[in-house]
Amino acid sequence: MSLRALVVDDHPLFRQGVMAALADSGIDVVGEASGGTPAIELARRLRPDVIVMDLNMPDLGGIEATRRIVAARPSARVLVLTMFEDDESVFAAMRAGARGYLVKSSRPQQIVDAVRAVGEGEAIFSPGVATRLLDFFATAPRPSALPELTGRERDVARLMAAGKGNATIARELVLSTKTVRNHVSHILRKLQVADRAQAVNALRDRS
Repeated sequence: MSLRALVVDDHPLFRQGVMAALADSGIDVVGEASGGTPAIELARRLRPDVIVMDLNMPDLGGIEATRRIVAARPSARVLVLTMFEDDESVFAAMRAGARGYLVKSSRPQQIVDAVRAVGEGEAIFSPGVATRLLDFFATAPRPSALPELTGRERDVARLMAAGKGNATIARELVLSTKTVRNHVSHILRKLQVADRAQAVNALRDRS
């Protein structure tokens, strides 16, 4: 079964471009919306696997739309695709429940890859956003700020925040993939969250 996507953006040409790129890659675009209000209804009715969400829209912003969609269906996977990558927008989107965050300058293939990654349960961020998150976790937490996590678990958590998968984390930390999987499981359990995106939110809130 192909991945099902809903594309939400108030700029018709950009929206059509994203839809075309997804469709050309075998992703089933089940709907489109020009604002947050119709997006909420379409997400409820169509139950897409991934919702590609702009932030700045005239009727209802993407952050509030994401919050309402995820509140109604916690398993909903939202990928933010926007012009903004300031800290306030990034962390507000994550707090609302977004699973990924890309800027509109991303190449079409990057958008396609991000939709697939989010659809498979990964957290994905554009390079600039990932760098911001890494910098945040490198400078903000103190040893006493996250007492639940060991030093190695904090290392894994920082790389998770950058949207890196287990195999990449294993290479960078010189660990086995099985060891990384165990660390990830421990992190999710200790933070009492269900997935990587929620873990990133929890780490920020507790820092």
